[in-house]
Amino acid sequence: MTTDGRSPSDHLERSLISLAVESWRLSRLFARVIHKLDAGEAGRYVNQLRYFQKKIEESLDATGLKVVNVEGQPFDPGMAAAALNIGDFGPDDTLLVDYMVEPIIMGTEGLKQPGTVMLRKAHS
Repeated sequence: MTTDGRSPSDHLERSLISLAVESWRLSRLFARVIHKLDAGEAGRYVNQLRYFQKKIEESLDATGLKVVNVEGQPFDPGMAAAALNIGDFGPDDTLLVDYMVEPIIMGTEGLKQPGTVMLRKAHS
């Protein structure tokens, strides 16, 4: 045990979760930059991004962790994500997850870290 009462494996898992979240953020930023490039140049970078994402996913899978993205899905108050802008909507509004600010991290035993989302009204 360490001085904070956590085992070394708990610290390792927290570090891996932190790296997963930060790599997810970097991937999102890199994807936005790629979309600003011309098509010929963007292709090469898209493939590098896919490779990076695949390697991160494989590393997480090996430890029983998974990044969950719920963008575009109907919002449910029981969802493992906090909605930053929930106060902007009424109780009868049908809401969708517009985008993820931070992904949900799941483990083999369940939720490891909740995500953070921004919502929008669903078009009727």
